[in-house]
Amino acid sequence: MKFRLPQLRLLCALLALAVFAPLGAAPPLLDHAELVAALRGGGYNIYFRHVATDWSQSDRIERRDDWLHCDGARMRQLSAAGRDDARAIGSAMRRLEIPVGEVLASPYCRTMETARLMDVGTVRASTDVMNLRAASYFGGRAAIVASAQRLLSTPPPAASNRVIVAHGNVAREATPVYPDEGEGLVFAVDGSGGFRLVGRLTADDWRRVAESAD
Repeated sequence: MKFRLPQLRLLCALLALAVFAPLGAAPPLLDHAELVAALRGGGYNIYFRHVATDWSQSDRIERRDDWLHCDGARMRQLSAAGRDDARAIGSAMRRLEIPVGEVLASPYCRTMETARLMDVGTVRASTDVMNLRAASYFGGRAAIVASAQRLLSTPPPAASNRVIVAHGNVAREATPVYPDEGEGLVFAVDGSGGFRLVGRLTADDWRRVAESAD
């Protein structure tokens, strides 16, 4: 079959659309009420970036385990406002009756403190979501990104959610999202070795949702 020039141009344009058009747009994120209803049923991984920190402080990692220091002269710590946010997030989750079966946190002082102040379960340190600035001690950046993605692809304990408290740089590299301090990203396990973002809540969002549910 021979094509005239206009027909050929149209065919090329259609082929280009077929090649470059997305296979399917990502589903919209759940609104806050839908998200809370889903979380009450369990089955999600909730990734929190640690709450607000004192940016006048800086991390000084010179040797292994320096990240464990809770001294602001050596590592950046939570601010007073951040600590209030962590308590408020945990209070909201309890008021909303969101079941938590496991709480994991990067071993950094600021992430462990965030998780403990939330008080939604026993906190266990995990280097699966280690800050990328310390990744050289754990096999490199790619290894940390891969371990974070495996964790987010792993279903939480039955009828509950998994809370993960870690860092913005891990989320930026391992997921499609770069969260603010204190923001929670909710991921559904897709059953095929992956995960997808279904919702997100800032510290203020948690407060508002809990107040509206009373």
